[in-house]
Amino acid sequence: MTTDADLEQILTAAAAVPLTGPSAPAPGQRADWLDAVAAALDAAADELVPLAQSESHLPTARLNGELKRTTFQARLFATALREGTVIPAQIDPPVADWGSGPRPDLRRTVVPLGPVLVFAASNFPFAFSVFGGDTVSALAAGCPVVVKAHPGHPELSRRTAALVSQALADAGAPAGVFALIEDVEPSLSALRDSRIKAVGFTGSTAGGRALHDIALSREEPIPFYGELGSVNPVVVTAEGWSQRSAEITSGWLESLLLGSGQFCTNPGLVFVPDAQAFLADLELPAPGTMLNPALEKGFQKSVEVMAGLPGVEQVQAGPANPEGVTAKVFRSTLAEVAASPQALEEEMFGPAGLVVEYGDQAELLNVLQTLPGQLTGTVQGTSEGTEAADLVAVLSARTGRVLYNQWPTGVSVTAAQQHGGPYPATTSPLTTSVGLAAIERFQRPVAFQGLPEALLPAELRTAGPDAG
Repeated sequence: MTTDADLEQILTAAAAVPLTGPSAPAPGQRADWLDAVAAALDAAADELVPLAQSESHLPTARLNGELKRTTFQARLFATALREGTVIPAQIDPPVADWGSGPRPDLRRTVVPLGPVLVFAASNFPFAFSVFGGDTVSALAAGCPVVVKAHPGHPELSRRTAALVSQALADAGAPAGVFALIEDVEPSLSALRDSRIKAVGFTGSTAGGRALHDIALSREEPIPFYGELGSVNPVVVTAEGWSQRSAEITSGWLESLLLGSGQFCTNPGLVFVPDAQAFLADLELPAPGTMLNPALEKGFQKSVEVMAGLPGVEQVQAGPANPEGVTAKVFRSTLAEVAASPQALEEEMFGPAGLVVEYGDQAELLNVLQTLPGQLTGTVQGTSEGTEAADLVAVLSARTGRVLYNQWPTGVSVTAAQQHGGPYPATTSPLTTSVGLAAIERFQRPVAFQGLPEALLPAELRTAGPDAG
């Protein structure tokens, strides 16, 4: 339990970390921090992975891969910091006859927002947790981080935090740059505290929206970067179905049930031209153990809601796992979901999906335009894709990532990635929580006008970082 005294000490230390000026950690120093933590976590894999497995029930191979992804992400940011690719700098020299009037010397860069509160997620105990993408990108930006541990893996969170803290200290990071807190009330106190300047969150729509509203109702509102809910629609074109039916059916089922369906990019909604044929090729296996009882309970509730919606019928249920959880598939038609759109919005976070049959693509496009914001949208079509232009256009207006003949459960950590989308997929559709652009959430632009070289940030000095 994090006490009031603990929290006060943590926030005081975080607020004392310099954000700008000569005493602020330089990009190269921050890169060294990230490399040091990545090395420490890799070295402790034989300890961390079994601990994660015992608390999350995820298979060892999945956890080893996730830890590798986590440390790769840190090293990717470290490389980008050293190369300067995540520290945008714009230099506009003076121009006397500038079109809007004489232009002064103007130079623009970014500075850290300040201490960031990160709410760890349950479904990725490494990649979206204590040293996950929010923490790494905030540290890369130069922001101190306070992480609220997820109750689904408390021992792993504590051990990971201890390794992170020690590695940061050994790398010369200032005291206060990282800390872990536990339990709901301390996290709410931190959220309301004026020393916290931004929030990163991955979790449910209801929980995220409640926290979002607190962040925006403060005397000083702060950015709340929340990843909330998404059903990640898939559209199978008639031409694609005629050419690739078996591949599409097996691919959807594999993606749907990956990790027992506990992925934010789980393709829980699929539009098909022939539901009977699509369903005939499905054979549901017993799902794996779900991450924790709370998620299991939430899944069962969402399945009950889906089953009770007008025009929706449960058509398949697989064998139960040892906890009694079964994979399920529901069926409806385009006309029914158009009349009762809740079926298009109900996220069943677990091993279940809704198959919607459509006939006319123009009518399908109309329905797709009514979807709430999504993380991903997928088209399964022909190799040429000539029939899918309108679908891609509509999906790109509602999603953060559009896929073609691939599946959304797999989010590459790279510069071009966009893991976000219109609400309720996220609370900030202009940003991503995965990839190098994730750092932009925790940076604030500042312009410097007419300053001598010696007073400028290093990246804005005409003669280079050592000028002045």
